[in-house]
Amino acid sequence: MTQTTDAIAAPQEHSGPRRPRIHRAWFVAAVTFVTIIGAAAFRSLPGLLIDPLHQEFHWSRGTISAAVSINLALYGLTAPFAAALMDRFGIRRVVAVALVVIAGGAGLTVWMTAAWQLLLCWGLLVGLGSGSMALAFAATVTNRWFTQRKGLVTGILTAASASGQLIFLPLLSWIVTKYEWRPAAVTVSLAALAVVPFVWLLLRDHPADVGVKPYGATEFVEKPAPVPGAARRAVTVLLSAARTGPFWLLAGSFAICGASTNGLVQTHFVPAAHDHHMPIRAAASLLAVIGVFDVVGTIASGWFTDRFEPRRLLAVYYALRGISLLFLPMLLFSTVRPPMIFFIVFYGLDWVATVPPTLALCREQYGEDSAIVFGWVLASHQVGAALVAFLGGLARDVTGSYDVVWYASGALCAAAALMALVIRRRPAGAGVAAVAA
Repeated sequence: MTQTTDAIAAPQEHSGPRRPRIHRAWFVAAVTFVTIIGAAAFRSLPGLLIDPLHQEFHWSRGTISAAVSINLALYGLTAPFAAALMDRFGIRRVVAVALVVIAGGAGLTVWMTAAWQLLLCWGLLVGLGSGSMALAFAATVTNRWFTQRKGLVTGILTAASASGQLIFLPLLSWIVTKYEWRPAAVTVSLAALAVVPFVWLLLRDHPADVGVKPYGATEFVEKPAPVPGAARRAVTVLLSAARTGPFWLLAGSFAICGASTNGLVQTHFVPAAHDHHMPIRAAASLLAVIGVFDVVGTIASGWFTDRFEPRRLLAVYYALRGISLLFLPMLLFSTVRPPMIFFIVFYGLDWVATVPPTLALCREQYGEDSAIVFGWVLASHQVGAALVAFLGGLARDVTGSYDVVWYASGALCAAAALMALVIRRRPAGAGVAAVAA
């Protein structure tokens, strides 16, 4: 039978006489996209809760930011173990359980009366659940189902989080403004639960489960046996990768990426704008618009990563982001003015455009261990985000302003650009041990 040359046509199935016109990998990518969108609801809420929780419970912004910091740190530190657990138990089981944990953590916050309960529910439970829904999930799906178009698929799946932010931020800000914060927390919980049936019924762990080759593969790939010792493998890969210079450069630059996005802008942009008397709904809408351009920028970055040197792409992305953050304190007013719109567009295009080239460098440096290595690199991203999420709230309590944090993040982005440029090239397909040798 002649193989179709259509761009998204399927290779010959391993079993069965008929071939679908669209490869099954694209359906799996679509389910993954929808799953990440649904899970993105919980990432849209923390910045909207800082002022309402401060007003209702009289907790300091530093205390509230500490819960966000724990959430962000666990989001990253859980990711490499989640990637290993997916190898052991399968993508579908791990993601379904993670969504249930997120739903439980978000839902329980409506009954909290003390700060430790915020740390437990939003920090610990939602952090652990969200870590299993991190970019390591997208990396695992991409690595298993695609041998071609990996950069493009990575960009699309990374953009799913921004798409979820675009959907949920205006809705949640409206709910917080009109009905206070508890109904918004319930909405997040229900959104996570709503995705579980899609994951369980439609997501598949490996192309061999449905008798097809990975997209772009020339040969059928047998499903590997479950890998025991998930936690041990994650730690072993970390120890091996930590002996290589590229790991620390990737981890350090990605920590700055997290500090200048999730930790700073996603957590503190809304309260910072509100400090300048901008309405919460207006500030949240601006943050949602960042999500619009993030989708464009991330997909474009995936396309660029398939064609250009990822080190240079990273250097350009970090440098441009740093410049934009240095100008932000001068753009905050009670109303939305044209320079702020320009910042939102410019910054949005660069929000997580760093992910496709960073993941490409992990694949180049660490081969078959790249998903777990990327999980640890992502952990550094979230540790950086967690640190700045806490320090941003602390700086606001101490100085009465976020300005010093904007300027410091801009300077850090310049350092990240230099770190990206000095990563040495390695042969594609080398494992961690080969790179460390």
